[in-house]
Amino acid sequence: MIAKKIQIVEVGPRDGLQNEKEWVRTETKIALIEKLAEAGITKIETASFVSPKWVPQMRDAFEVLSGIERRPGVTYSVLTPNLKGFERALEAGTTEVAVFGAASEAFSQKNINCSISESVERFRPVVAAAQKNRIRVRGYISCVLGCPYQGEVPVDMVVNLAAQMSEMGCSEISLGDTIGIGTPMQAKNMMESVAEKVPLSNLALHFHDTRGQALANIYACLELGVSVIDASVSGLGGCPYAKGASGNVATEEVVYMLHGMGIETGIDLEKLIETGRFISDAFGRMPQSRVSSAL
Repeated sequence: MIAKKIQIVEVGPRDGLQNEKEWVRTETKIALIEKLAEAGITKIETASFVSPKWVPQMRDAFEVLSGIERRPGVTYSVLTPNLKGFERALEAGTTEVAVFGAASEAFSQKNINCSISESVERFRPVVAAAQKNRIRVRGYISCVLGCPYQGEVPVDMVVNLAAQMSEMGCSEISLGDTIGIGTPMQAKNMMESVAEKVPLSNLALHFHDTRGQALANIYACLELGVSVIDASVSGLGGCPYAKGASGNVATEEVVYMLHGMGIETGIDLEKLIETGRFISDAFGRMPQSRVSSAL
């Protein structure tokens, strides 16, 4: 049942860097993206076209996306929560955009100041515009296994939102354990429930490693046949709207585990580790990947 080949979606340049308080130079962001592509990653989330007021680190999104030396076969996606962001991303040459919602009403209010249903109506025009321009759309759902504000999140909330996003035109739905609170059986049960409404081939995992459960949760879902995993080089990231949420699971850790299982990723682990060290050096700190530390 476990897929023989797994697609890694690298989210470090966007989801990873957005929570960094120290400004990361545009040249450094571009170099990071180019090094990730050189390591063999074929899907890279590069930036977020949001208001600099809310996410200052992403204020150079246009310069980053338009400044990349693009490699054939690599998708450079961006987050576009509204039409204005979408239009700027289109101008910068994007080929894939992402919209986001939350399975938690409390988190939706804290994050984007609206209800879940209102958030869906907000990004509906973005999806329509993307389809008109033949741009692929990815949908993110936050807090699928728990919320920092309301605690438990009913699985029905996750299923319903995933179904709405899929019906609207999102070709892939990334299910995020934003605060890294889930455990393997919980993650597996959630995936099984969502898969009853959205084909498993259209679902992705986006697990944070706050409590050290990410790899175990990923493995539990791999057994169902999930074949797309989001990860962040050197475990970069967190969430500016979720207090205590640490970084995404490190891409190095995921790739090491998958290769050890005989699963193909197309990624050169050694080059990936070098890339993790490159961005860690830029911050003047040690890589947060344990695989990198061990090797």
